[in-house]
Order: sequence, then C-alpha cells, then structure tokens
Amino acid sequence: MRYDPQRPLVVQSDSTMLLEADHALSEETAASISRFAELVKTPGHIHTYRMTPLSLWNAASSGMDAEQILDVLNQYGKFDVPLQARQNIIHFVSRYGLVKLRLDGQKLLLVSDEPGLLDKLAGYKSLQTYFIGGDASEGLEVAAAYRGMIKQDLIRLGFPVQDVAGYHHGERLPIRLKDVSASGDSFILRDYQKAAVDAFYDGIGQHGGSGVVVLPCGAGKTVVGIAALARLQCAALILTTNVASVRQWKRELLSKTDLDEELVGEYGGSRKEVRPVTIATYQILTHRHRKEDGFSHMSLFSERDWGLIVYDEVHLLPAPVFRATADIQATRRLGLTATLVREDGREEDVFSLVGPKLYEAGWKDLEHKGWVSKVQCTELRVPMPERIRESYVRAESRSKHRIAGENPLKLQVLRDVLEQHRDDQTLVIGQYLDQLKRISADLNAPMISGEMPHEERDGLYARFNRGEIRTLVVSKVANFAIDLPDARVAIQVSGSFGSRQEEAQRLGRILRPKLEDNRAFFYSLVSDDTREQEFSVHRQLFLLEQGYRYEIRKAEALQAAEMEEGGAT
Repeated sequence: MRYDPQRPLVVQSDSTMLLEADHALSEETAASISRFAELVKTPGHIHTYRMTPLSLWNAASSGMDAEQILDVLNQYGKFDVPLQARQNIIHFVSRYGLVKLRLDGQKLLLVSDEPGLLDKLAGYKSLQTYFIGGDASEGLEVAAAYRGMIKQDLIRLGFPVQDVAGYHHGERLPIRLKDVSASGDSFILRDYQKAAVDAFYDGIGQHGGSGVVVLPCGAGKTVVGIAALARLQCAALILTTNVASVRQWKRELLSKTDLDEELVGEYGGSRKEVRPVTIATYQILTHRHRKEDGFSHMSLFSERDWGLIVYDEVHLLPAPVFRATADIQATRRLGLTATLVREDGREEDVFSLVGPKLYEAGWKDLEHKGWVSKVQCTELRVPMPERIRESYVRAESRSKHRIAGENPLKLQVLRDVLEQHRDDQTLVIGQYLDQLKRISADLNAPMISGEMPHEERDGLYARFNRGEIRTLVVSKVANFAIDLPDARVAIQVSGSFGSRQEEAQRLGRILRPKLEDNRAFFYSLVSDDTREQEFSVHRQLFLLEQGYRYEIRKAEALQAAEMEEGGAT
C-alpha cells in the first residue's frame, strides 16, 4: 500500500476523509474535495469530510466522473483509496443518469440502458401510480403531471433522475442587457457569472435550463438571474425572501436591462402586480388566512405562461413551494444560493425539483481574484457573570442557548471591538430583540427589525450606505438580501442555534468588494463554556468548508466589579 506522509488527506473505507487542517496543502485540498464531499466536523487540527450519495450526484451533474474524483483523492491522499470507498464512488456516480426522463413525441418516458432496471422500478408499489399502462419496450410512460413527484420518489430509492424531457419557452419577452447601468457604471458579466449562465443554459438544444448556481453572497447572484433571463427572452417569475429583496431585484432589472418599468411587477402585501417579469416573496406564496385554508396566492405559478422561475436563496424554499414546483417541471427553473445546506434536510428535493448543482464558484477563489472581500473571521469567547452562570446551569436545555446568547458581558466586548473599528461601517447582528434594543440604546445606534416598516428600513439602509450612520444594529431581517456594499465589519452577538445557513448569510453581508483596502472583519461573540460554544462549531462548518478559518480568542477578563455589575443586569 502506498504511504506518503507529506500529503494531508486520509480517505477511510466508510467514505469519510480526515484532513490535516494545519497542513500547507490544506486549503488547496479542501477546495478540491468540497466539489464532491461535505464537511462534517472540525475538532482540533483534523477536519472530517464525508462523501454522500447526494454530494457525489451533484458532482456528477456538474461534470465530474468517478475517475476525476479518484484522481483528486490519490493526489492528496497519504494512502491508496480503500476498496470500499472506491466502490462507493463508482457506484453512486454511475447512478446519476442511469435513469432518464425524455419525451417521445407527446409521451413522457422513463428510460434506462441498464438491463432489467425498468422492470425492477415498475415493481415498486410506490411508483406504480405514476405509470401509464401499455408497451414498455421503449420505456415506462409517466403521466406528465407526475414528472416532479416521480423524481422525488426515485432519488429516495437511490436513483437520481436525469431529466432531459425539455421545457416550453413560455411567453416571449424581448430583453437586452445594457452596457452601462443606470448609475453610469460600465456593466459586463464577470467571467464566473457568464460561466454560471452558460452552465444553466447554452441555447444548443432544449434540455438545458434546470438547476442551481452556487455563489458567495456579494458575488452577484442577482446578475446571474438577470443574465439567464436575457439569454432565454421569456416571461419570468422571481421568488425571493423578503420585500427588501423584491425591491433590490427590481432596481437591478431596471438598471441593467432595457426593460420598461411597466413590464416589472411586485407581488406582495400592498401590491399584486402580475407582469411579464413578476417578483414575489415566499411569504406571500405561503400565506393563508387560517391553518385549515388553502394557500391564497399559490395560483401565481399559473397566472402567466412563465418561461422561467427563479428561486432566490433556494436553500430557504418553503415546503409548500416544493409541492407547487413539482407541478411545473416543464418550466425552466433556476435556483440561486450561497449554500446548498438546508437545516431541514431537504437537499434531495432541491436536487429533484429545482435541479442539480450546475455551477459553483469557490468563495476563496473569488476572494483571491478580488471579486469578494478578504474576510478575517474571529470568534471571541466571552466569560459569563456568576449570577448568570447559576441561572444557566439551572435552566432547561433550550433556555440555556438564549441565556448564553444574551450574556450581558458581551456588551463590553462589543464596545471594545467597535473601538478597534471606529472608522468602519459596522453591522451588529443578533437573534434576540430585547438584547438588540439594549445594545441600540447603549450605543445610540439605530436598530432595524421586522417590526419596522419597510420604508423606514430602506431609509436607514440608505443613510448607512451614504456613511451618515457608522453602526447599524440589525435583527434576522438583515440575514438576507440587503445591499450594503460599504459594510466592512459584522459583529454577531447571538444566533439561531447551530444554523450553518445563517452564519454564511451573515458573513455575506460584508463580502462585497471594497474600493480601497479590500478587507472585511467578521466577529462572533460566544459565551465561554456554554452550549452556545458547541453550536458555534456547527454554525461555522459551511464557511470552514469554503476555506475560511476562525481565529478563536478569549475576550479579555473584566474586573470583578464589572462581572458582578453584569450579573445584576
């Protein structure tokens, strides 16, 4: 067996991999294996990755074959790839495309070149509802209405479907990208943005046009969506996370394309405009008057002959929208996200119903090229006052997280960090409104939460962008889709348990490239020796996978009097 101690990776028989985090080739290796594996845990100096069926299918869908994956493992591995791991890679990669959906005239057929496989699938009771009887010599005919559902069920059986049945064009909409944006700046697609659009749809044939593009926050995912729309020249429904994002999409569309404002509609609480390009929130789609009622606005999917559905922040797609998406598989679908991680474990449904990962640009790669800021990540461990510690010890499990999150001594550490960055535009982000209100009052800094009307929020964002406000305190509403290009510092004072999504989104608020010194700083304040510390390890997994590293420091000890004063707060 080959052994090379100079290499950083150990591949194990169970398809897990151990990477030496301090090795000179660690970052390079992590970038290579993250194309087909996911980071599981990061204790000490060893990071553990796992190759899962879904991670291998996503790699296969983006063009990697088993031989290329094995080449990477042999390049960085200390030992030969174990036989069991090798067999798993070959087995699961070969499963992608083993069954396909294609059109034969007006018939939707499930086909396979694997002898006997269709007979095996036809024998599954869970699939029989989807098939139409008749001659199966050319394939199993599937009722068109079940195109989405059969893909969901087949992937759960271990057979990811390659859908080449094509898509209809939808209502035609002439649209052209401008060379100069509304702000007067020259506008041209960056190389990775063009590559993402090409991966989504190359115009050669009818099969391209369903899948997910993964780009860091601040890298221009909105631009990719707009460019895909310009490539397709069709009516589009754009679904996103909140009203601020709706307005951002509209501004970008009007700034960077020749669309007339009358052709772009907002569909939300106060406006219900259905136009050739319509932008709506997931919240309005899932609205219902009572729990037992149907969804009031899900009919938006059929209001026009859409040629493209864009799912912004696709990792947040609500379950009811999955069900609607299963019904529109003949419409092209583009998912945009910074991370394929879903906290509800429904990554397979994204793969089946929106599409596989078609393109991903590495966060650190874009950082090296200057397209996103170079971020220094620091976790500050904050001591806890004795009286608060006593309450923490007695508390129930769920309450412990909040007590640790609202640790009053974080306020002094926050002040210290702000003093270090007194000349920088800074966001203070947290989970708990009471905590944020105290911080806002103490710092004499404005606070934005979901309770604030959108017009007031927009006004504060504008003042922040103009430099009139140096420090802005924000709740979870700032996790997604706000355009604050000059924000250089983000200080996280509390978070949603172990949410990897949230950690990535919050860091994303400061990733937009800076004009002069292209650096940014992300701080996470964590109560020392608490469950919050445990959750922070999990929160950081996705960013560690992208090549970021957290420097962990103890916040300087405070005077005993301050400790007691904090305990009495």
